[in-house]
Amino acid sequence: MERNIYLSNTDLDVALKQYMERLNELNIQSKVEIIMTWDGNKRVLSRPVFSKFSSPNHNAAAMDGIMVVSEKTYSANEVNTVKLNRGRDFEYINTGHLIVDPYDAVIMIEDVMAIDDNQVGINVQASPWQHIRPIGEDIVAGEMILPENHTIRPIDIGAMLSGGVAEIQVFQKLKVAVIPTGNEITDNYGDLPLGKTFDTNSWTFKAILEDFGAIPIRVSPVPDVYEILREEILKKVESCDMIVINAGSSAGSMDYTKQLIEDLGEVLLHGIAIKPGKPTILGVIQGKPIIGVPGYPGSAFLVFEEVVGPIIKLLQKQEIKDRETIKAILSKRVVSSLKSKEYIRVKLGRVNGVMVATPLNKGAGVTMAIVKADGIFIVPKNSEGFEAGELVDIILTSDMGMIENTLVSIGSHDIIMDLIGSLMVRKSMEDTGKCMYLSSAHIGSMGGIMALKRGETHIAPIHLLDQITGEYNISYVEKYLGDDFGIIKGVRREQGIMTAKGNPMDVKTINDIGRKGLRFVNRQKGSGTRLLTDYLLSREGIDTALINGYDREFTTHMGVAAAVKSGTADVGVGVYSAAAALDLEFYLIGYEDYDFALSKALFEDERVKEFIKILRGKDLKEQLEEIGGYKIIQEEQ
Repeated sequence: MERNIYLSNTDLDVALKQYMERLNELNIQSKVEIIMTWDGNKRVLSRPVFSKFSSPNHNAAAMDGIMVVSEKTYSANEVNTVKLNRGRDFEYINTGHLIVDPYDAVIMIEDVMAIDDNQVGINVQASPWQHIRPIGEDIVAGEMILPENHTIRPIDIGAMLSGGVAEIQVFQKLKVAVIPTGNEITDNYGDLPLGKTFDTNSWTFKAILEDFGAIPIRVSPVPDVYEILREEILKKVESCDMIVINAGSSAGSMDYTKQLIEDLGEVLLHGIAIKPGKPTILGVIQGKPIIGVPGYPGSAFLVFEEVVGPIIKLLQKQEIKDRETIKAILSKRVVSSLKSKEYIRVKLGRVNGVMVATPLNKGAGVTMAIVKADGIFIVPKNSEGFEAGELVDIILTSDMGMIENTLVSIGSHDIIMDLIGSLMVRKSMEDTGKCMYLSSAHIGSMGGIMALKRGETHIAPIHLLDQITGEYNISYVEKYLGDDFGIIKGVRREQGIMTAKGNPMDVKTINDIGRKGLRFVNRQKGSGTRLLTDYLLSREGIDTALINGYDREFTTHMGVAAAVKSGTADVGVGVYSAAAALDLEFYLIGYEDYDFALSKALFEDERVKEFIKILRGKDLKEQLEEIGGYKIIQEEQ
């Protein structure tokens, strides 16, 4: 077996196979322990469980009634009432109680007529052993209740206790150390100095490890100092079963993970053909598995799903189950490199009876794509990608019930979509007892129009200015979609120029944007804001080719605002809410209508009705008033 491969490009399946073979060579045995049966939920049995007693361990009544001698009831029928005397012909009995001689049947209490305290009448016959649970009907003493390597469920606990098993032998939970590294990360969440980043990965890893059934041992971030890292790793090797080192797995000047594993033990592999997540390291120190996980959240989470998870499950003798997959139509083209197996997060929704998958932002550092995703689309190695409209396999990460109750929105971005989405979950639950969801993907107003035309979305948020009439949205719906589509009037919002606090560059008008020396940041082509900006600059005779940064694009208003806030741009155009959220200066350049295009047939859809109800409701109005820069438009077209 090849060892110490630096930044290789090994296929994931091959990498996992080679690593597990090496761990088996080292004879890493899963430890076992004895626990109380009632503490066994989700634990894995290390040996079979056999019943000690039968259940029931006596002939037991299956229901409340009277126990009788069956042959004394044979003459009973609808026209002949048989009278039975207590103590000789019958006795009262409750469910589960012992059947005693000479009784051999039970009659339900509903079929018994009380004559006096010691006599009853019946009009039904009882057959021998009627309504009686015989000894061992459920479990027979000595039979196997559960096999080894079985993951215990709540119902299994009841079955084992029914068989008199109070203690069980299970595999011990792996104690897994999580060591976040980096001079730039901090877990002081009350303060974030420039150049620092909050440590989010290790807490996420801790929660995932708990879901895996392991015991996470998280430490505070360790600086990128070789000796300090070395000392921490050795301490955790001594006290834990497995080590996960987060960050430092690449080939930077302060990426020590590979060197440390190599110096203290053995690097089996460095580099897996997955994207994101390629710089993953698989190693061993003193017979303990050591995994170096990349630092970016997108990479780290994927490596935990695809690498760390399977290894932990194999070491804990847990079954690795195939994940549920469905077929879906891609809503936009996906381009991939040929070198790696690429994992792309998607939002899902059923539109016109067809499941549609909308790819979310790619990148190793993108956390929100993971949060918002309903599934994962895998582009195989050696594939250049897939075209919009292709049918592909999606691995589900969300519940199908949730996906089926989702209103799909593709189009322009605004914070109002997040607010409505949040309110939809709560309000639909209050109104119907069933949650409805809003899935919002941001590809610009024209992108939303085209998604509607292709049948890939329920609604499309748009704010498209007709430069001839000065009206918003109506002409675009008529031109591109036709009479079968309409508009839900949304909000009138303020568009303006965003600059840093105090406006150090003195930018207040569209004309000012054309000044030399200013750094501009733009919205993407096809967005309503981009169309408005192009129109206003053209009207003023300003050549956009001369504007520094005009081709630097973001897909959201918050992205533009963040660029200005960070100082990488001096000015951008966006809505007031984005400027207010990041405490930027805002200079009004006009008002626009942010509306929602949809098929007229969908006006009767329950999700659309809930959407409109929230759009017109006081909760949203109050939230928008608090943010500022919005006015709800009441009429619909």
